[in-house]
Amino acid sequence: MTISNSPHSPVFLTETTAAEDFLGSIGRSLTIAVDTEGASFHRFVDRIYLLQISTRQHSAIIDPLSAGRLGTLGRILEDPEVEVVFHDADYDLRLLYQDYGWRVNNIFDTRVAAQLLGIHSFGLAALLEQYFSVKLDKKHQRADWSMRPLSQEMLDYAAQDTLYLLELRDRLADQLEVKGRWSWASEEFSRLEGTRWREEEEGAAYLRIKGARDLSRRELAIFRELAAWRSAIARELDRATFRVAGSDALLEVARNAPRSAGELERVKGMPRALVEKRGSEILDAVGRGLAVPEDELPKFPRAPRWDRDSNFDARAAALRTARDSVAKSLAMDPGVLCARDRLEAVARRNPKKMSELEEVEELRRWQISALGEAFLGALARK
Repeated sequence: MTISNSPHSPVFLTETTAAEDFLGSIGRSLTIAVDTEGASFHRFVDRIYLLQISTRQHSAIIDPLSAGRLGTLGRILEDPEVEVVFHDADYDLRLLYQDYGWRVNNIFDTRVAAQLLGIHSFGLAALLEQYFSVKLDKKHQRADWSMRPLSQEMLDYAAQDTLYLLELRDRLADQLEVKGRWSWASEEFSRLEGTRWREEEEGAAYLRIKGARDLSRRELAIFRELAAWRSAIARELDRATFRVAGSDALLEVARNAPRSAGELERVKGMPRALVEKRGSEILDAVGRGLAVPEDELPKFPRAPRWDRDSNFDARAAALRTARDSVAKSLAMDPGVLCARDRLEAVARRNPKKMSELEEVEELRRWQISALGEAFLGALARK
């Protein structure tokens, strides 16, 4: 099936032989554009439900559910001679490693390039409109890509993610060269290699949910049980956790610790249908949280403690002023030029010379080049 309204008519491939034949035909391409579609908005465990691939002459959308593992694609992506172009590569790289174990070795990320060029609207839709006057319809932005069959509209939408990506890469690369920032981008691209999800301590994910830090330790124990209950149901149904129960509602349950269905119904944000269907399970989770002994109540891990001297805040402020000044001269977002955590790492180290600044592990080499003299000057004045 061909996809309509496109520069070179992408094909939709569902069979292993057809997909492998296409991949074999592009195997000599030195630059390819890749995008993936997952379904984290709908499914408990996300995976790749669609693969979009473009070279300078050909494009395809591949259905991995029916086409299978596609070893040829893995060999292409892992070939250090092949530049693989993504827009906002982080999530794609994590999914490619999770599902197939592939580690992409030569990356160009158009989002990163746009940020380093000082472009404020660096989403793909904004960039395609700016450079090619192409307007993306956001109708399918949160589509369920696990559904089958996929509509023609969904395929057309998915195709746009890579059709213009190589030309966009070329334009951004030219601008990086002109501005002398290619080495900046190259360093950032290299750091993307090996991006993957790290194994997390089992049962600790609830600590990362927004609002959890505002709970008392007893409330946190209840919330831990509620989060574990929700995850178990979501896994059983293969459904995104928020589609089982919203975090805000569970936080309210943790704060109120209801003991009966009537009390549970009065909790703000708790859907009546959920109370009717699974109210007893929720109350059981509350009971388990209330039964946790005082000396076993959960708590957040301690953040690293730093020996902060009385001049730390003044040094950080001076560095922030220096960074903002350099960012303005470069027409860059200050946070892209040097994020707060890296700036504070410099303030803690309080370097007196360039060799000491180079020892700050959090800083990129390009940041030292761009900001080194300004940072040392600001610290010297303090």
